[in-house]
Amino acid sequence: MARPREFNEQQVLEAAGDAFWANGFEATSTRDLVKCTGLTQPSLYNAFGDKRGLFLRALEHYLDRTLRERISRLESSQSPGRAIAAFFGEIVDRSIGDVLHRGCMLVNAAVESTPGDEACRKGIADEITQIQDFFQRCMDAGQASGEIPAAMPAADAAAHLLAVLLGVRVLARVRPERALLTAAVASALSLLGLPPLPARQT
Repeated sequence: MARPREFNEQQVLEAAGDAFWANGFEATSTRDLVKCTGLTQPSLYNAFGDKRGLFLRALEHYLDRTLRERISRLESSQSPGRAIAAFFGEIVDRSIGDVLHRGCMLVNAAVESTPGDEACRKGIADEITQIQDFFQRCMDAGQASGEIPAAMPAADAAAHLLAVLLGVRVLARVRPERALLTAAVASALSLLGLPPLPARQT
């Protein structure tokens, strides 16, 4: 009979995710993971396979709490155009509010990925495609309803918004300036006939 795990998996994923998010996959050592999670190396490997397995689980946990939650919430509560604008508004606020300037764990993983790790690259690409699909669903629906002008094909607009998002997330790591990030987003929203960024929440 298998022994029950004697640790809180969610807490371990939170701790490991924070380490990977701040330092990247390669720079986070097994010793770092042992220290931040409080587990021994054998316990970590028994539970998650290896460092790569723990990273992928931590990334999945991060995405559930951030990206996927945001897309689901905004798509179900806002009009298509406002969902896109609110999405970017939250991204800017989150980027500025992070005192460690970590950017986005998913985007950081994409930048750090190597040609030799095809499985990980595909997983990251699939997640980024989910963001693009969200943009395209909103553009399609907004153009169909008349909320968004059909000046650009929805697929092209979605690709443009994805590129802006990735650029903003990388830029926020080295120049986390609200005016700079807002200007980059605002011009893209205006170009596509989308609503402006929502008023900043205090």
